[in-house]
Amino acid sequence: MPVVLVVVLLIVQMALWFHGRQVADAAAREGARIARAGDDDWQGAAEAKAQQIIQAIGPEILQSATATAWEEGDSRGVEVTGSAVQVVPLLPEISFTITARFGGPVECFRPDDGSGGCAPDE
Repeated sequence: MPVVLVVVLLIVQMALWFHGRQVADAAAREGARIARAGDDDWQGAAEAKAQQIIQAIGPEILQSATATAWEEGDSRGVEVTGSAVQVVPLLPEISFTITARFGGPVECFRPDDGSGGCAPDE
């Protein structure tokens, strides 16, 4: 019976880790959508949107979650990091850290006639 109980707890732990991963993915994806829009305060808005998604979907599932906006060249996105709920008390040294990173090129409007561009001075 103890072996069956441990196996069941491990299955539940993996399910909670997987669900936490889904929450982190959703939050990072929505934050990246805001970051790629290219507004002036895109970092604050993207991080706030990611935190809002975490609070709406699963604040207890993804614990100590942080959202960090990033920019690399012409790409922007958000990285969400947190910890999955731990239900197996015998595994305190094992960390169930979850990291999700989404991003892409900055979106911009270009008229059909070819005038203008994405740079702020154009």
